[in-house]
Amino acid sequence: MQYQFDFAALLPYWGDFLSGALVTIEITVFSVIIGLVIGVACAIARRSNIGPLRTLVSIYVETVRNTPFIVQIFFIFFGLSSVGIRLPIIAAAVFAMVINVGAYTAEIVRAGMDSIHPSQIEAAEALGLSKLQIYRDIILLPAIERVYPALSSQFILMMLSTSIASQISAEELTGVANNIQSNTFRSLETYVVVAVLYIAITYLMRAGFYGLGFIAFPRRRRLGTSL
Repeated sequence: MQYQFDFAALLPYWGDFLSGALVTIEITVFSVIIGLVIGVACAIARRSNIGPLRTLVSIYVETVRNTPFIVQIFFIFFGLSSVGIRLPIIAAAVFAMVINVGAYTAEIVRAGMDSIHPSQIEAAEALGLSKLQIYRDIILLPAIERVYPALSSQFILMMLSTSIASQISAEELTGVANNIQSNTFRSLETYVVVAVLYIAITYLMRAGFYGLGFIAFPRRRRLGTSL
């Protein structure tokens, strides 16, 4: 049995493919920005001297890291609606992704902060730096610089996870593809196009993160360290 590829049947749907790709990018951008802020705040909280705060953040991080993302997005969209909290589809997708990426970011950033040698903090204190300056310039910024490649990879994985939002009928790339293949009955061609678009978005994000790292971390650039 020989399969006849027919990509011409998908030509009328190119606008839909691009619209789905744009929604995927938009969801990712909002989720990454908000999730990064939450992740950094949680990483700081997990290193604080306030026991209840550490415990609360630990419960959040471990709960998210030990449950599938599809369960999390179903809980946000279907679970909350059952108690009267109804979120728009895209808002629910972004909310679920923010919660997910925030937990993973917290652990990555915390690992970077733990890698800062205590002698550096002691030297900063001896120089008379304030606690805010020490945390910002000696701990947090170098920590993010060290884990930047891991953060970039995590954010790209989060972009790929937007495909799960199609399960709540979000009109992102995979959701659009599901509709197209049901209309054209060209499933293989449809998902070949989707795979190519995901690869293109991934390389676009990698280029963006590389450029951002090139600007934000000049020390790594001077040392020739990969970003």
